[in-house]
Amino acid sequence: MSKRGWIIYNGNLYTKKFAEQIKWLRKTAETFDFEIDVIANNQLLVAMEEGCARILTEKQKPDFVFFWDKDLFLARQLEEQGVRLFNPAKAIEICDDKALTYLQLANHGIRMPKTIIAPKVFVSLEDDSHLGQVIEILSFPMVIKETFGSFGEQVYLIKNEQQLRQKAKELQHKPHLFQEYIASSYGRDVRLNVVGDRVVAAMLRKSDQDFRANVTAGGKMYRYQPTEEEEKLAVRCSQIVGADFAGVDLLFGENDEPILCEINSNAHFKNIYDCTGVDITKDMMAFIKETITE
Repeated sequence: MSKRGWIIYNGNLYTKKFAEQIKWLRKTAETFDFEIDVIANNQLLVAMEEGCARILTEKQKPDFVFFWDKDLFLARQLEEQGVRLFNPAKAIEICDDKALTYLQLANHGIRMPKTIIAPKVFVSLEDDSHLGQVIEILSFPMVIKETFGSFGEQVYLIKNEQQLRQKAKELQHKPHLFQEYIASSYGRDVRLNVVGDRVVAAMLRKSDQDFRANVTAGGKMYRYQPTEEEEKLAVRCSQIVGADFAGVDLLFGENDEPILCEINSNAHFKNIYDCTGVDITKDMMAFIKETITE
């Protein structure tokens, strides 16, 4: 008997780029004999009635959900109702918040840039005395990252104290962190796509104009054969955050040793396909089928 699944996407982010990938996912899923419904998150409202939480839908509960969104309230409620999510809600939460990502990976021997999480500000930044410690530990240049951001956006290279204080004032109550600048990795990084316990595709991203290597920031893509050390690091990081699938980004240290940059739970697959010819949707659906039929 075929298994029933939902692909959940964000109903307010249905651009041509997203729509193409949703159709791609559905087509691949159907080749694995899954009965698939594609549903926007705003068509599955989480409600509380008479002291009980439920999802407002007439649809039959699926055997699994490919959760290609970051709507954590919906994700958690689906799990409360016994639905297996790929990725789980907790993994999505950790990966979506860069500060949580680094905290989760801390104390596991993972090589990461030195990172300081900005203290919480409710309304406006009135006391920036913490920046003195930030300068002492990280020096310049340094990187500021908003904890919520994608495609290399909300990431800033800070070259001096004036820029630091100005950017901290601009961000104020927005969650952000301060991070060591890895000069040896200027304009280049590696994206490794992990499915389960293995790396299924990898690409090198390089930019000659920007310290960020993201394609949306002007970076170019190249086929890449990861080292055994890079593969082990990517898989271990993915497993520590509890992800079934992840796009793990690694920086290059002074001796080209891999340094964890970030983990993406909802990594897009078109760029990696265009670069390598590897269709990771097949690996993901094969993993789902193996997992739910065990």
